[in-house]
Amino acid sequence: MTAHALIAFDLDDTLAPSKSPMPPRMADALADLLDISPVCVISGGHFGQFSDQVLAYLHATEEQLSRLHLMPTCGTRYLRHEDGQWRTIYAHDLTTEERTAAFAALEGEARRLGLWEAQAWGEVLEDRGSQVTFSALGQQAPLEAKKAWDPTGEKKEALRAAVAALLPDLEVRSGGSTSVDITREGVDKAYGMERLAEQTGIPVTDMLFVGDRLDPGGNDYPVVRLGMPTHAVGGWEDTAAFVEHLVAERHRALRP
Repeated sequence: MTAHALIAFDLDDTLAPSKSPMPPRMADALADLLDISPVCVISGGHFGQFSDQVLAYLHATEEQLSRLHLMPTCGTRYLRHEDGQWRTIYAHDLTTEERTAAFAALEGEARRLGLWEAQAWGEVLEDRGSQVTFSALGQQAPLEAKKAWDPTGEKKEALRAAVAALLPDLEVRSGGSTSVDITREGVDKAYGMERLAEQTGIPVTDMLFVGDRLDPGGNDYPVVRLGMPTHAVGGWEDTAAFVEHLVAERHRALRP
């Protein structure tokens, strides 16, 4: 085993470029890691994004997949690979009333603040069951357009604060570079890691979290507050190099 009992990864800009396929080098490294350690992938995205970005490019065996834990929508859903398919272990969905209120608040405040864009690539408002997400430029927006939309984060924070004031019983937080997510109160990646600890019996202090936004205010930062060991990366290339190092260290340790 590695020094940690389980290694958890953010998805966008950690395992893959935002909303893009996981590159072959990262896919190979992740498969090699699954030979020696349980792995979790957690993101605000829905399961379809996990499938399109990661699973479609991860050429893993059944044994390797049995060590993979998937936590869409920040761990409000949890899936394991059993009998050749992905099975939902739990799903903590919002009620119909909560989702309706979230949609209304997001669209209303985005229009009021002048943040409802005329051009979008894909869905702007998305019902993910346990999460409602606003993506200013749409889910399929080009990466460069997303980076240019709100480089300081001011637009996103203005929308988050306005919507949060209207939905005091729900959690409203910044997601990706152009998104705002709404979930039940208290839901973030720390919530997901705590649920993972309950499911696996592995304390969070024995896990390692790898992410690109571990800075205060970043959407990976809640795991830092949780006291979980972390490793910061600047993109998938950093992650691939780090994982390759872990795997190499394991092989060296096994040599006679």
